[in-house]
Amino acid sequence: MKLKNLVLILFVAVIGLSSCGKFEKFRKSASVPLKYKAAVDYYKKKDFAKAGILFDEILPLLKGDSTQELATFYQAYCDFNTGNYTLANSHFKKFAEVFSRSEYAEEAIYMSAFALYKDSPNYNLDQTGTLSAINEIQSYLNNYPDTKFKEECSNIIRELRKKLERKAYEKARLYYKTSPFNIATLKSSVIEIANFQRDFPDSDYNEEMAYLKVLSQFELANSTIEIKQKERYTDASKFYLELVDKYPNSNYLKLAEKMYTKSVEEVARITRLEDEYKAAVEKEKAKTSKLATSPQ
Repeated sequence: MKLKNLVLILFVAVIGLSSCGKFEKFRKSASVPLKYKAAVDYYKKKDFAKAGILFDEILPLLKGDSTQELATFYQAYCDFNTGNYTLANSHFKKFAEVFSRSEYAEEAIYMSAFALYKDSPNYNLDQTGTLSAINEIQSYLNNYPDTKFKEECSNIIRELRKKLERKAYEKARLYYKTSPFNIATLKSSVIEIANFQRDFPDSDYNEEMAYLKVLSQFELANSTIEIKQKERYTDASKFYLELVDKYPNSNYLKLAEKMYTKSVEEVARITRLEDEYKAAVEKEKAKTSKLATSPQ
């Protein structure tokens, strides 16, 4: 059994060396037609790494040749299939510009956008690439509304928007989690939650976001100077009512209701103090006015 395995391994190794030797012969060949045929053969066998190397070497020599178009198109696919998505995006885009009348032009435009989608980073990283992918795919759909890739494009856009949604959700939560008693982060938390609700109105995270908005605003009111407390407690009450209105059966209501009650009480207390102060000021004004008009 061991001998058979050894023979098999040696056989595979010999075949591999023979294959590598043949590839190196193609690379060293001065015959462009021979290298082109070899590149196409490797491409059809799905050996995209070798095909890509050969296409890269011969493409500068194919300008004006009838094979340039297909070689350029295949080169872009070699980049794509070997995971070089940035290069694939660039090469597909260049193909569409140079061969705008080609039967492959539309597919190249789609693939340039699809390459960006494949290169889109994880949600916890910078999402500039994701936004670029969405913009290019949407642009493609706008220009080719009846494309055979229409459904796939729509699904990709939804998937990428989900990634942006998760990024925005984690960012909004992070502001609150970082320092729940820091005024600057609490203000930022409320702003980021409002932005999230605006940008992703149908998100499954919005119930939690609505609660966190009440919580952040309530703690902001608690932590702030008294002169700003009335306005901020009022906003906390408003955010609670928005939560109740949109999610009447939410599991967060009991927790949020305590903050609402406290906010209403604080607004009433501050209003009472303001009224007492105003009454005292008016009383003092009246007393001063009376003294000023009294006969000496």
